[in-house]
Amino acid sequence: MMPQHHLPADIERTSMKIITGELAQRGLDIPPENAPVVKRVIHTTADFDYAQTLHFTPGAVAAGIAAMHAGATIITDTNMALAGITKPGLALCFMADPAVAAAAKQAGTTRAVAAMHKAAAEYPGAVLAVGNAPTALLTIAEKIENGLRPALVIGVPVGFVNVVESKERLFAVC
Repeated sequence: MMPQHHLPADIERTSMKIITGELAQRGLDIPPENAPVVKRVIHTTADFDYAQTLHFTPGAVAAGIAAMHAGATIITDTNMALAGITKPGLALCFMADPAVAAAAKQAGTTRAVAAMHKAAAEYPGAVLAVGNAPTALLTIAEKIENGLRPALVIGVPVGFVNVVESKERLFAVC
């Protein structure tokens, strides 16, 4: 079988058309402001369940776009996510920071918790992207309860321990 397209832009455009058609066929109506994010996640994962399981607080996508236009720093809890951010200098991950490791050890907690404490102190208006540790998301929720106002929080921690609870807590405080 010969590939239909060879250029990345053609492949992406065709993929998005397929996703849009499949969403319509399933009767899924995504709010227009969230649709580009939902479609990108589906494109990345090939999992249409995300059309129903991704949750957004009102105005989250607009806040994220505004933050990016304003040059906000992105703080993530995983070096893998850091590697996927294409703008050098725009993003940071404190997980391998020796001071974070020392702070976590001294406090008897995880590096993810210590990293989010550092992020909140040094970059209070950052975009916080949690793609690994539920403890990072729980810490962000606690910080928000105590007055932190990040530009945006993206919460997609992994695993089965404290994952649902961390997302529910984040939504409760937002």
